[in-house]
Amino acid sequence: MNTQKNAVLLINLGSPDAPTAPAIARYLGEFLSDRRVVDIPKLLWQPILRGIILRIRPKKLVPLYEMIWDKTAAPENGAPLKAITLAQAQALNARLAESNVSVYWAMRYQNPSIASVLERMANDGVTDVTVLPLYPQYSRTTTETAFDAIASALNQIHKQRGNSRRSEPLFRLHTIQEYHAHPMYIAALAQSVRAYWQAHGQPNFAAGDKLLLSFHGLPERNIKKGDPYQNQCEATHRLLSQALGLSTEQVLISYQSRFGKQKWIEPYTQATLEQLAKTGTKRVDVMCPGFAADCLETLEEIAHQLKAVFLESGGKDYHYIACLNTQPAHIEMMAQLVAEPRNHA
Repeated sequence: MNTQKNAVLLINLGSPDAPTAPAIARYLGEFLSDRRVVDIPKLLWQPILRGIILRIRPKKLVPLYEMIWDKTAAPENGAPLKAITLAQAQALNARLAESNVSVYWAMRYQNPSIASVLERMANDGVTDVTVLPLYPQYSRTTTETAFDAIASALNQIHKQRGNSRRSEPLFRLHTIQEYHAHPMYIAALAQSVRAYWQAHGQPNFAAGDKLLLSFHGLPERNIKKGDPYQNQCEATHRLLSQALGLSTEQVLISYQSRFGKQKWIEPYTQATLEQLAKTGTKRVDVMCPGFAADCLETLEEIAHQLKAVFLESGGKDYHYIACLNTQPAHIEMMAQLVAEPRNHA
């Protein structure tokens, strides 16, 4: 009798449980305590984090989260990132139904936690799990820390059940490391751009208009330590430009969401937009290929805050192209990633 039960686990970064200072503080406290995210020695970093950042930063973020929060949704899914990830899991579950594969979802930080979802999967009798972190470009600060959380959670579950992990593994795990150059990912991005242009008009590239690909930034020292993230972002940039039939002078790349005073990888998105506006670029379209779902960094920072920067610097026309979210081509790409043995580690 075949007792194998297959499942997919989608993982994204996380969001606060509510648009309130205490909830945001809990989220930031967990996120910024991850040693893969901030690698400053704990004895130096924690007093700064607990004594300064978590006392000031959450209050400043409340109006930003309130701006994007869906107050009509269930309280636990008011954050766009959670609502979209839930919808992605439901869509992928429907797509894989004939294959008898169940789809679960979790957040690396806060809820639903990876530990709680793995516990539920074990209780549901799942035997084989394909883990798909929704980070197209691999980084130790995102993909690898998700795998860290899985390992830690499995160890804890085994201890609670009195099992030896080595002798009695809960699941056969398969992990997808990245998909930054996967043909279906690039095709889905290109299709999204073309659909937007069909609905809203295409930039006049001959007149100097630009398409800007904004990826989440990373401290430069992470790259110097061997993180492949920037190289993979640049590869996505090159491949998407080719898919659109445009040059890398017409399609630009930049990095956003810088935090702290240290140097991050460049060019910075805000500085790029300011420079484009000041040198005569009239229209810029911005998309964020490194984000699988819209969130604070795309809906507030890119679509709202940096739109104002571009227009105030002299630009005339600013367009934000939404993340792939639940677009059919995105869900189909996920199904293909799960099905391809070569993607599994």
